[in-house]
Amino acid sequence: MNYSFIIPVYNRPDEIDELLESLMNQNFENSFEVVVVEDGSTITCKHIIEKYIHKLDISYFFKANSGPGDSRNYGMNHAKGDYFIILDSDCIIPSPYLTEVDRYLNAEYVDCFGGPDAALDSFSDIQKAINITMTSFLTTGGIRGGSEKLSKFQPRSFNMGISKKAFEASKGFGKIHPGEDPDLTIRLWKLGFQTKLFPKAFVYHKRRIDWKKFYTQVNKFGKARPILNQRYPEFAKITYWFPTLFLIYLCVSVFLLFFNYKTLFFIGIFYFVLLFVQAVYKERKIKIGFLTIISTLIQFYGYGKGFLISSFKLKVLKQKPEIGMPEMFFR
Repeated sequence: MNYSFIIPVYNRPDEIDELLESLMNQNFENSFEVVVVEDGSTITCKHIIEKYIHKLDISYFFKANSGPGDSRNYGMNHAKGDYFIILDSDCIIPSPYLTEVDRYLNAEYVDCFGGPDAALDSFSDIQKAINITMTSFLTTGGIRGGSEKLSKFQPRSFNMGISKKAFEASKGFGKIHPGEDPDLTIRLWKLGFQTKLFPKAFVYHKRRIDWKKFYTQVNKFGKARPILNQRYPEFAKITYWFPTLFLIYLCVSVFLLFFNYKTLFFIGIFYFVLLFVQAVYKERKIKIGFLTIISTLIQFYGYGKGFLISSFKLKVLKQKPEIGMPEMFFR
């Protein structure tokens, strides 16, 4: 197979430098292509790309800002390969990555795959805590991590592969953001394509965000899910309500403390103790354990609030998603 890496970038020249350097260090025996799509940046990375012109088979395109989904489609339309690997610009790729992808595809071919993410030792404590929150089975059930026990894995666009055949059949990513990756995955399923998790094809995902940006991100994740449930009701699951229900549970348990009912509150405390222990065990640092509790509370609050707002606008107010939540769509 001929592989093309597709990388949209927006005002992140330093990030793309690290990513390209890691791609240059791949131990894959065959050649591969890199396609960088500058999504209307005001701080461009063209000077970074020039550093790698003679080191990688690399192409650079600049286009008007239209969002990451449309930029990925643009890159795939201009790529030469027959299998596209989509990465976020804030990723660093381990040297065996492409070798692992090729091994998986040769052993059991699928037209779309996804891989997990991990944190480097050089990442900040907040980045490591957010990574645990976004990938732990205790917080997301493994849907963004490396769980192989999922009946249908939904690849995420920070580390995702799709064949040229599947891209052309599906027309690629839609205008919703975030949520464009599960939207594409569901459409691929409906077209008869299969998806699979490649556990060893992981990337180091920096998640270049602070607490405020993390809240904004998960809040939009929460808003996106009811939109997708409305579009594809046959793929809606009760588990998508869990962050919202847990948020309500926490509020109720605190309220009941005023009536001297403590059981629910202490069950919640036990959950966060488990999360704390998991984080400390994984990162060997007590501080990250406490930061993971903070990031998990932000995740539940941000996602839960977004989910409730989106559900109310769609189900009660009967608003069209593009009208009620225009911030969720690129034109």
